Amino acid sequence: MRVTKRRGRRPAARTAAALLAGVLTAAGLAACGGDDGESGSGPIELTVDVFGEFGYEQLYKQYEASHPNVKIKQRKVSSLDDYKPRIQQWMSTNSGAGDVVALEEGILPVYMQQPGKFVNLFDHGGRELQGNFLPWKWQMGLTPDGKQLIGLGSDIGPLGMCYRKDLFKKAGLPTERAEVSKLWPTWDAFLKTGQDFMGKQPDTKWLDGPTAIFRATVLQNAGAGPGYSFFDKSNNLVFDTNPAVKQAFDTSLKFSQNKMTADMAIFTPPWQTALKRDTFAAVPCPSWMLGGIEEFSGESGKGKWDVASIPGGGGYWGGSWLAVPKQSKHQKEAAELAKFLTSPQGQVGAYKDKNTFPSSPQAAKDPAVGDSKSAYFSDAPTGQIFGDMAAQVKPVHLGPKNEDVRLAVENVLIAVGQGKVKPEEAWTKAVEEAKKAAR
Repeated sequence: MRVTKRRGRRPAARTAAALLAGVLTAAGLAACGGDDGESGSGPIELTVDVFGEFGYEQLYKQYEASHPNVKIKQRKVSSLDDYKPRIQQWMSTNSGAGDVVALEEGILPVYMQQPGKFVNLFDHGGRELQGNFLPWKWQMGLTPDGKQLIGLGSDIGPLGMCYRKDLFKKAGLPTERAEVSKLWPTWDAFLKTGQDFMGKQPDTKWLDGPTAIFRATVLQNAGAGPGYSFFDKSNNLVFDTNPAVKQAFDTSLKFSQNKMTADMAIFTPPWQTALKRDTFAAVPCPSWMLGGIEEFSGESGKGKWDVASIPGGGGYWGGSWLAVPKQSKHQKEAAELAKFLTSPQGQVGAYKDKNTFPSSPQAAKDPAVGDSKSAYFSDAPTGQIFGDMAAQVKPVHLGPKNEDVRLAVENVLIAVGQGKVKPEEAWTKAVEEAKKAAR
């Protein structure tokens, strides 16, 4: 895969670089030699399983340089929906998983019910790292009894709205991000702006698909309301009784009903291809998605994209943790690598490469993050945009079957856009599919 070019180092970033060198040195001293009696038997290969864009490629090189006994192999799939069945198989068979695995927020609750499958990172110095993470991010990596640390937080996904400046200009809309943000204080205003756009540019859809809208609005509504979405905090399915979910579904349905989306799901091959064309003009984008847009749009998209605020204000989507499966043959070394990648300095490095916004307060305050701009996204002040959103994040409880329900309901919304489900029957169908998926 192509590694995104790193921004030129500014003087303000030197502190982070110096600290990173210190972390590497300390980690190297801590991780000298292998477990299982493999010290001195040659390089140990550690496999890291991720999805989407985590921004770790340069960090791997730095870690290997200070750890001559370690070689890192990354296995990456583009889509979370493709990653999920793989990790389910690995964990259910106790075979095949990497030494370090990414657990996305919707996957994490599944494995909180299976803590025995993971190394307790408290046994590898994890307890002293609590201050490196936002309190809620740290808490979500713990088992309910607080006795086991399953995962160390990587990123969070504060929301923005990515849009194509060149297509907006063709439609006679404002192109500067401050003016664009004023177009849509609410989702209804965003819908109207889209209708105006498509009236001028009928060959381009307003959105990539209904799924991004649904994911963003569910978490916005749930964060502002009960603090849970499809499942309550006792993990009972409340899909059909939670107003936060119904409101998000109705909002998303309007875009499908009005044929305003390209009916695509993010990171799928059609979505990747569409980014190189004028297929759609906007997409709700958590910070981590910027790396994917740049990856698949390529050089031809540089300067065409920009980032505005998200309708409704606030909100997040996504974010992950790194965990070490018990099946790893190199648990000690894997834990040290996970600690390094999720350290404040490691999170700064990941952000600089792929815009994965840190879950570490120290990293978020680093000038390399807070003062950052994206040359690809028209010099958007991404550090400020996503930093402002991150400060407003209110975590939402997700049940173990959250991802199954989400995917089933998103398929209904896509089917509406494709004409396979009537809009007036969509909610009933969604409730039916949600109940099936939750079994």
